Amino acid sequence: MADWREFQGVNAGYVLELYDRFRNNPSSVDAATRAYFERWTPPAEDVPGPVAKGGGLFLSVRGLAPSAPASAGPQVGVCYPAGGAPMAIDKIVGAVNLAESIRKFGHLDAHVDPLGSDPTGDPSLRLETHFVTEGDLRELPANLIVGPIAQDKANALEVIQELRAVYSARSGWDYAHLRNPEEREWLKTAVESRLYRAPADPIDERALLERLTQVEAFDRFLHRTFPGKTRFSIEGLDMLVPILDEVIGGAAEASFRNILVGMGHRGRLNVLAHVLNKPYVQIFAEFKDPLRARGFRDDALGWTGDVKYHLGARRAIKGGEQVELVVTMAPNASHLEAVDPVVEGMARAAGTRVDSPGPPVFDPVHTLPVLIHGDAAFPGQGIVAETLNLYLLPGYTTGGTIHIVTNNQIGFTTNREDARSTHFASDLARGFKIPIVRVNADDPEACIEAARVALAYRARFQKDFVIDLVGYRRYGHNEGDEPSFTQPLMYEKILRHPTVREIWAGTLVERRAVAPEWPEQLVRHHMEHLQGLLEAMRAERELVVSQPEPPPPGAARRTKTAIPAERLRALNQGLLALPLDFALNRKLERARDRRRHALDSLDERSVDWAMAEELALASVLEEGIAVRLTGQDVERGTFSQRHSVFFDVRTGTGFVPLQALPQAKAAFEVHNSPLTENAVVGFEFGYNVQEPGRLVIWEAQYGDFINGAQTMIDEFIASARAKWGLTPSLVMLLPHGHEGQGPDHSSGRPERFLQLAAETDMRIANCTTAGQYFHLLRMQALLLKTDPLPLVVLTPKSLLRHPLVASSPRELVEGGFERVIDDEQTRRHPELVRRVVLCSGKIYVDLVSAAQRKNRAPVALCRVEQLYPFPYEDLQGVLDDYRNLEEVVWVQEEPENMGAWEFMKPHLENLIHGRWQLSHVARPRNSSPAEGSSAWHAVNQEMLIKQSYQMADVPAEAGVRD
Repeated sequence: MADWREFQGVNAGYVLELYDRFRNNPSSVDAATRAYFERWTPPAEDVPGPVAKGGGLFLSVRGLAPSAPASAGPQVGVCYPAGGAPMAIDKIVGAVNLAESIRKFGHLDAHVDPLGSDPTGDPSLRLETHFVTEGDLRELPANLIVGPIAQDKANALEVIQELRAVYSARSGWDYAHLRNPEEREWLKTAVESRLYRAPADPIDERALLERLTQVEAFDRFLHRTFPGKTRFSIEGLDMLVPILDEVIGGAAEASFRNILVGMGHRGRLNVLAHVLNKPYVQIFAEFKDPLRARGFRDDALGWTGDVKYHLGARRAIKGGEQVELVVTMAPNASHLEAVDPVVEGMARAAGTRVDSPGPPVFDPVHTLPVLIHGDAAFPGQGIVAETLNLYLLPGYTTGGTIHIVTNNQIGFTTNREDARSTHFASDLARGFKIPIVRVNADDPEACIEAARVALAYRARFQKDFVIDLVGYRRYGHNEGDEPSFTQPLMYEKILRHPTVREIWAGTLVERRAVAPEWPEQLVRHHMEHLQGLLEAMRAERELVVSQPEPPPPGAARRTKTAIPAERLRALNQGLLALPLDFALNRKLERARDRRRHALDSLDERSVDWAMAEELALASVLEEGIAVRLTGQDVERGTFSQRHSVFFDVRTGTGFVPLQALPQAKAAFEVHNSPLTENAVVGFEFGYNVQEPGRLVIWEAQYGDFINGAQTMIDEFIASARAKWGLTPSLVMLLPHGHEGQGPDHSSGRPERFLQLAAETDMRIANCTTAGQYFHLLRMQALLLKTDPLPLVVLTPKSLLRHPLVASSPRELVEGGFERVIDDEQTRRHPELVRRVVLCSGKIYVDLVSAAQRKNRAPVALCRVEQLYPFPYEDLQGVLDDYRNLEEVVWVQEEPENMGAWEFMKPHLENLIHGRWQLSHVARPRNSSPAEGSSAWHAVNQEMLIKQSYQMADVPAEAGVRD
């Protein structure tokens, strides 16, 4: 049976009736109920007296005597209030059901729109639906309705009225959809007892008026001083700032250490000024935007900055017992909700300890993410649902997020009926069993209560909470358009509608809490203060631009990634150890047996791709650098190559060798991600920029799945350095290669990354050997502090176990990452070479394995392992060695308009400078990356190989048929 607290009204009476039967005759109830009652003692006041026999028609309810006088016999449908006249059972049931309907559906009748639109209501909230009248309710006792709300009430009518005041006033509490009974009971007690509302929890009324005056005066001043400048004002949702104040203040008292905030541009400047304490003069300078204030450095390559309402900020404040609380707002592009998973990743990183070997330790107690959404974007952008889906997943949970929907009831010019299929903007959260309160933005006390309940719920249950702050937008979308063109009736109301500051000031004057003249004196004071700051400033000195420091020249080339053979063997032995009595899959046992002897000979090609990866990560952990590896099926690897987690075939228990590595000095974590790209790539980017000293790796199931995260690539990973001065170093592994699997499993879309590559924003590599991959990963980890850059690796699929991709241990022990690899066969006689074929990745294996390769000394096969930054010096050295060279050919298996050719062409032209003929071999230009037929793939691949070995009689624009 459920917990006793879950039973209310007639249900509670039914349980008590069963208990009474059990006491009279234990065999009268079923075995499960009997077993429960044998160990259960109900509260004394709930134990019913003798129940009159009547086929279960008499229900014991609190405050009601369930039996009629002994002489009366069974009274069908009648109960007797304690000390009163009989009352029909249908009136009792009606009263109880009405109370429960208000608790469940009262939010549908709440007046949460400041502009006065009528709530939709619900039939279950009407008296007649439950066949009761106010007179009936007046006759019923208050404690008929279970809960603290019945205390000190004279009758059931007063309780119902109080329930309506709680659930259907200017806050709509929506939590009946929660599955956890403890959460429902907690929320019921919190909202019905008014524990978080004045006067039980007082509000500093004057301070709140001062805060609202600051908020309003700031936007009014900007509107007056910088006419026509876009600012996306907060006006109509001014209470957002006091809500954030309340959350941050409560978090500080509770010894939180990090609050991570993400929001779009609506109200952002106001939040930056008043919550993040960004100086007014800096914001004014950004509005003035003087050119020489940008402070460009000659070496600040690629710096562009961003518009003022996309920027982030950071603020440190003291909390309880002098614990420092750091509030960070992440920068965000105009892709309004794109920052959501980024902030979640930042919060996860901030709350995770990785300074010990084994799995990392995440503590949700001290870190709080706060996401501020738009009402059109919350249901409209899929990234919101993807982010909500992360919140309870083991590798992504942040211990609960407070969501605030800044609901101005319009999306640019789009009305709600055109913007969403849900009734409320926040309804999406119901599917994730997240509690919601919709609150009128013109009711400061209700807004503060919502903030307090949200924080207390998050602290108690470590789950998400949504505040749907319903307000309006005083001006057009960007203050430059005319909203009455498209919403004339709404803006006629807004034009006449007082601000929340004016409403609250009137309330305080009415309460005699402030003098009638004081609110306007406050407004004048703040406006004069802002004017004084503007007049005193010199914009070119006030504008602070956060440019990233350029990396030291040659840092990557100077990084030593080789490790001694003894250390390599010790790491390998540590990775091969299993717990006692661990039953491994037999197929995996054979593979591990081969690995035991893989390092015996330094010159045998015995290190495959997966082994090189695991050894690289092990060596990084040994050096005290924590590693996070996530993605689609990364625990096993899409191609069963990795097996970072072993599972006992008898118990299913998992074991992670990299977490049990004896040499490790830092934590390792690996998580299969949900089947999405956009949110998880954003999450890993956020994790990475919050804790840049950790090696963070995300792997796609197939490389082209990165399409699903294009917004994150464009807006964050590629441009974060140029726009915001961030220095991400996220590693993305994208399985790539044309193998006849069709258009959707062939290409990691290198052309898109190469198009975004500029100055110092990323590294892009297409390695052809396991040893190269080993050194590349180690180089990335060792450069995290000195030369951090995102790393895109086009990884193999069918070649994962190919002999030509395997490396010798000597390559790991003595080598390093080579940006260009010359042809070993032709290097002995370079004077014979007339054609150099440049290629990258899998096509090299096809070329070197082809029959045409035999006895073709005039053709050299050179691999470009690093596509970006373009390896100018390395290629120059290789080509200059071939003194009889006549032509240079770029060969790729991708179509001509994809792959690397269009990126490489201008670089190669500049490098060659007319000395040799330059041409290319590729599939013809196409809108699809690859053939849908494996037979056509094989034919075209063979033609590519043949043309690559043909000499100067081949036309410069050679291609193959599709």
